[in-house]
Amino acid sequence: MQVNLTQRQQYVLWATVRHYIATAEPVGSKALVNEYNLSVSPATIRNAMGTLEKAGLLYQPHTSAGRVPSDSGYRIYVDQLITPSDALANQAESILKDRLQVKTSNFEDVVRGAAKILANLSGYIALITMPQTNQARLLHLQLVQVETGKIMVLLVTDAYHTDSVLMDLPPSLAESEVQSEILDQELRIVSNFLNAQLRDRSLTDLYQLDWRELGREFEKYAQLIGKLLVELSNRSQIPEKTGMTISGVSEVLRQPEFSELNQVQMLLQALAEEQDQLWPLMVERPLSPVTSSKRVYVRIGSENPMEAIQTCTLISANYCRGLVPVGSVGVLGPKRMVYENAIALVEGAADYLSAALSEC
Repeated sequence: MQVNLTQRQQYVLWATVRHYIATAEPVGSKALVNEYNLSVSPATIRNAMGTLEKAGLLYQPHTSAGRVPSDSGYRIYVDQLITPSDALANQAESILKDRLQVKTSNFEDVVRGAAKILANLSGYIALITMPQTNQARLLHLQLVQVETGKIMVLLVTDAYHTDSVLMDLPPSLAESEVQSEILDQELRIVSNFLNAQLRDRSLTDLYQLDWRELGREFEKYAQLIGKLLVELSNRSQIPEKTGMTISGVSEVLRQPEFSELNQVQMLLQALAEEQDQLWPLMVERPLSPVTSSKRVYVRIGSENPMEAIQTCTLISANYCRGLVPVGSVGVLGPKRMVYENAIALVEGAADYLSAALSEC
């Protein structure tokens, strides 16, 4: 979400979110001046808060109340205004190593123990999917031109699962004056090359493909194939569903967001009976990560397609076998959560499970 905020508006948004996280009460301008020692008047803060409200980042639950962060406000806060602690992530990983005995346990027991510890450290519901063992293998792949500047990649696996990916051509190809018929012919040649290289290979091996064999005549397709391999490898990480371990429900239900019985019932039902809908939210990656260098993903409120958890935030990350993602670890809690801590804890837990899996 692109919103141009002044430095003061960014600080007021940051302070408002932090104060609301701490108190669960709508935030007024006087509270911000007193709490954060702002060297401006309450009227100046009110003006900044009014601007943030018009931008959809804050809202008033009642006419006479202070402001509360919206889902969009939380999104700006998470993406632009905080930095998760690497030290806390490392501390979480160390705690898990100290408390869990990998060499004397099977990995399922390790996952259960990690979920309990993560729930205790975060104060939120911990969710961890069991590792996936199946690896789809390619049966057939075809590149097809669908419109100017775009191609469709058709994929068939050995289980006869079909998928398609719409991709933009690299600028060097999209802006060239190559005739459509010639492009179709070249795409067929590239498709034949990829099929010869990839048939019967696991989709998780795609990074190892060396496309330099295409020769100088098709060097211009190297960028396209590189993007394609990354896309297909990412898509291969959504295989058949595995079990999910959940811990820490009772602690979260003490939060004021769950004071209404109906909300509690919806959440409990989702966790107990709708894991088939919750599971894809753990493993799919439709949103941008917190930073380009991190692999932690955050779904805030209405970004969650499940109605039962639209009052919540889901933070998740992959854990891996080698370089291949095989499972996900996450926390689910109210939108009013300490994001920088929760993100760091999830990252630390994911690092621990990746290391533990290599020892099992």
